[in-house]
Order: sequence, then structure tokens, then C-alpha cells
Amino acid sequence: MWDYTDKVKEHFLNPRNVGEIVDADAVGEVGSLACGDALKLFLKLDENKERIVDAKFQTFGCGSAIASSSALTEMVKGKTLDEALEVTNQQIADFLGGLPEEKMHCSVMGQEALELAIAKYRGVEAPVHGHDHDHEHVEGGGQLVCKCFGLTDVFLKKVIQSNKLTTAEQVTHFTKAGGACGGCIPKIKELIAEVLGEEKKVAQEKPAKLTNLRKMQLIQEVLENEVRPQLWADGGDLELIDIDGATVQVAFRKACAGCASSGYTAKFVEQKLRELVSNDIVVQEVQG
Repeated sequence: MWDYTDKVKEHFLNPRNVGEIVDADAVGEVGSLACGDALKLFLKLDENKERIVDAKFQTFGCGSAIASSSALTEMVKGKTLDEALEVTNQQIADFLGGLPEEKMHCSVMGQEALELAIAKYRGVEAPVHGHDHDHEHVEGGGQLVCKCFGLTDVFLKKVIQSNKLTTAEQVTHFTKAGGACGGCIPKIKELIAEVLGEEKKVAQEKPAKLTNLRKMQLIQEVLENEVRPQLWADGGDLELIDIDGATVQVAFRKACAGCASSGYTAKFVEQKLRELVSNDIVVQEVQG
């Protein structure tokens, strides 16, 4: 049995905002009865058509789906449309005091419905979430990955990235993909590798801009936590002498002092600092 928080139980047993807004300004419908979960979200806007003054929902699903939908409607009331778009599935889960990982797909469904409702209201292309069981390709360019639940690669990659998922099992918990026949598990693993590869590439291409103070702090941390322990293992050590811009001066101690391989050791230190701090760092060995 799932370990639900008291707040999840409260929103399941006494859900808020159940029903339909007949003159709703925005409506988002996701999921399907064939998938086992479906949600229809209604939003009513103020006279300026920008702030949400009311939100209601109709859902077919488990207790977590009902609780997540109830929480979502409470969270978005009073927000502008742009503020509502910042609500994530993790925030929905946090609002409820947490959800079992196996039920996180319910919070994802709420975020989907919200994004879809606002996109349709604004007349812009709706996010590609899938839920199309009949076609290999769906509107918006997504390719169908999970035929059992009608989920696209675009949708799955977004969930993987925003929730920092690293295993196919987690993707199943957050989206249901792979939870029926399991035929799409290999493709899910490919998507995870793809997302992780893209994030690594971005990190390498766009290094964070560091202040001089932060760079000095990072250099000291890398030397203490990454470099010196490896030198200690061979009976050696080093001392940080000075930092002048991108130039780092170090003196080798103990077994490393005067060692014929100290030049290689300096290159090792430089490579580690370039990898973890900044790619313009130059390490100079000094005597002292």
C-alpha cells in the first residue's frame, strides 16, 4: 500500500474545486480513459483576462490524481497566467507534502492540463504531450514512443529533464511510459542518455561566469577535496602559494618535492582545475 501524507488523504477525501465552469475562459484536457487517468481543467479569468479567479476540475483516476488536481486548482487561483505557467509538477507534489514516486505521474498530468489550457487560450501552439494511440507522429513534431499510453518523445524528454530522471523506472513512475507492455523501455533509455548528453554539452559550452572571489574559493576547494587526497595516497602533497587571475602557483611538498615527475603532476593539477573551475587556468610550480 502507498504511503500517503495526511494532506494527500485530505485532498482525496475532500477535494476542492470539483466540477465544471460553464463559461470558462480556458480549458485543458489531458489523458484518456484508455490510459486509466484523465483530467479536464477549467480556468476563469478576471476582467483583464490575465489573472485566474477560479479553477475547477473533473478527473478520472486514482486518489493521487484527484488530490493532485485539487491541489493544482488551489495553487493557481489568484495567479496571473504567466505565474501559473511557472507551477511545476514537483511543486504540486510538494504542496501535498509529497507523493510516492510511483504516483508522480498524477502531478505531471496536472501540469500538462494547465499548460495546455493556457496555450489554447492564448492561441499558441500547445505543448506536445502525446496521448495519441493511433499515429507514429503527432501534431507538433513529436514521435510516439509509448503506444500503450500515447506518449511522445518531446513530452518524455521534457519530464526527464525537468525532474532530473536517470532511470527508465523513474520515467515510468512519472509518466506511465513503459508501464504496460514494456516495449518502449529501450527507447526511454535512449531518451535519458540523450537528455543527459545535451545537458553535459551545454555545461561544457557555457561555463558559468565566476567572480574573482568565487573562482579563488573554487580553486581552493578543488585542491583540498580533489587534488591533495590523491597526492597524499602517494606520500606527496602541495601548497597553494598564490592566485593571480587565471594563474595558480603551487609548491609541491613531501614525496612530490623535487620529484622528476612533478611536471606531470602540475599538468594533472591544471587539468583538474580546468575541468572543475575554469578552462583558462594555468598552473605554475614554484619552489618555496
